[in-house]
Amino acid sequence: MDGTGGKLTVFFEDPFRVGVFEQTEGGKLSVCKVTFGAEPKDCEVWKFVLRHYDDLKFSPAVEAETRPAAGNPKRRQRDAGKEMQDSGIGTKSQRALQLQHEEMKAERRQNGKERREAEARRLFELRQRKRKEKRRGH
Repeated sequence: MDGTGGKLTVFFEDPFRVGVFEQTEGGKLSVCKVTFGAEPKDCEVWKFVLRHYDDLKFSPAVEAETRPAAGNPKRRQRDAGKEMQDSGIGTKSQRALQLQHEEMKAERRQNGKERREAEARRLFELRQRKRKEKRRGH
């Protein structure tokens, strides 16, 4: 049974604190990276999540295996301690962020190309108009 889940990891990436939102849905993982700036307090992070979670741009979903939660409370506490010791983000999250970065880069390239073509068309039409005006006479 594939469920839905989310996870926020906040870590230090010189010189700022960075948060990585991981969203798992139907066995697929999508990620979003947010820079918080100076060390945020828990209440500030919580306010950010409540106010801006809907505005986050998540990466395209990648396949991810989901593990069922351990039933033993001591094991869950041990796992939570290990999660706290981990620094950085997982490789799946990194791949998802890289995929999002590449998509945004391709989108920027496309927008830049369209802008350049529109400017070239405008300049061409301006030159044509000037040529016609010169030929019209007085």
